Amino acid sequence: MRRFEEGQPRALTQVVCNMCGRELRLQNGYLREGCFSGDVLFGYFSRRDGISHHFDLCEDCYDKVIARFRVPVEENEGTELV
Repeated sequence: MRRFEEGQPRALTQVVCNMCGRELRLQNGYLREGCFSGDVLFGYFSRRDGISHHFDLCEDCYDKVIARFRVPVEENEGTELV
């Protein structure tokens, strides 16, 4: 879950893991730790047609979620980290 400063376009003030509730570290409006952000807009053939969801997971909770997958996530190593 993300919170932004009022009156400031996209000035990030807080990120909370939707699964465990832990507040993630921010410095000057930038995340200082790993965070998975999920965004989905459900389409016409979905049970949630027209509904969008957004959530954030800390790395520990992300690991717990993907550990339950029957088909593992595809993992690639990046060549440049910004």
